[in-house]
Parts: sequence; structure tokens; C-alpha cells
Amino acid sequence: MNRVLNKIVQALYMQVRERGIFITLLMNMSHLVGIVRGVFYKLLYFKNIKASIFSLQANSKIEIFNKKSRINIGKFVFIRKNASIRIDFSGKLNIQDYVFINDNCNINCVNKITIGKNTKIAPNVCINDHDHNYKGTTDEHLLTGEVIIGENVWIGSNVVILRDTVIGNNTVIAAGSVVKGKIPSNTLFVHKRENKVIAYGNPAVSKTF
Repeated sequence: MNRVLNKIVQALYMQVRERGIFITLLMNMSHLVGIVRGVFYKLLYFKNIKASIFSLQANSKIEIFNKKSRINIGKFVFIRKNASIRIDFSGKLNIQDYVFINDNCNINCVNKITIGKNTKIAPNVCINDHDHNYKGTTDEHLLTGEVIIGENVWIGSNVVILRDTVIGNNTVIAAGSVVKGKIPSNTLFVHKRENKVIAYGNPAVSKTF
């Protein structure tokens, strides 16, 4: 216990030196409010959420739509503002220790999503383990799969991760990428896209650049 308190005191001391007393106070008040909000959601969905201490900052929310849905949140997970986490059906979301989720991220789980420990997720990232069955190939409304994100992964801003994706450990996903399939560990994944203009008038002209 004394060891933990010493670390807290040392961290606060360094913050005061670098940021000043007022900014340090505001920042840690924000962290405290986030932890209180995390406790609130843990109590609200006490049958569905298994969690240690985690922070859920302003305007972020967890929505659970089925009694079978489950969320496991590891210790010291930090979720910033305006994030949306939705679980439905028999969905199982596992967020491991020390994961950081930045502003405006969306996680939609109806089957299984795993985010490995120490993974960092930049703003505006969207993670889905399902697609809408717009082709009507089956009677099911959704086509479900799985998303597995390894440990120590960095996911850049505005990334979209689709169902049936496995991202290996220590991988970097470049900003703006659309990810589907298996991404090896210890790699940088860049999704290169081309601009294509298709004219629909007469005469029809298409151009790629």
C-alpha cells in the first residue's frame, strides 16, 4: 500500500512541476470524474460488466441491449470523451489492462471483440464485428464475425476495423486505413486507396488518379 501511495505522490509532484498546480488539479479532477462515471456504469450493468478501475470521461457511454451481453474491462483502462460502446445479442467485449481509447471512438459488438493490453486507439476509430446483410443472402439481419486486436497495438485516427480481422501484437495501423483480414505482428499496415471519378453523363468517362 505504501508503495502505491509513494508512486501516486511522485506522479503528482512531477505533474505539478511540469504543468503547474492549477492545471494538475483540473486534470486530476477530470480523471476522478471519469472513474466515478466508470463505477456508475459498472453498477448500472452489474450483471453484464466485469471491471476493475477504469475511467470513462464526459459524454462517453456504454449501452448494453441484451441480458446475454458481456463486457470485461481490465485495470486502468482509459476512455476519453464522446466514445460510444454498444453491445447486443450474445456479444462479448474484452478490453484488457492499460488500454487507451481516444475521443469519438465507436465500438459495436454483437459477437466477439478483444482489445489486447497496452493498446492505444486514436480519435474517431470505428470497430465492428458485424455487417448488415444488405444482400439478403440469409435470413439473418446481421453477418457476424470476430475482431481480435493484439497487445501493444497503435491504431491511428479515423481507422475502420471490420469483422473477421486479427491484428497481431506490436502492430501499427496507419491513420485512415480500412482493415479487414489478418495483419501480422510487428508490422505497419497502410491501406492505400486511389481516387476514382466516374462520370454518369454522356459520354461516360472514368478516371483514376
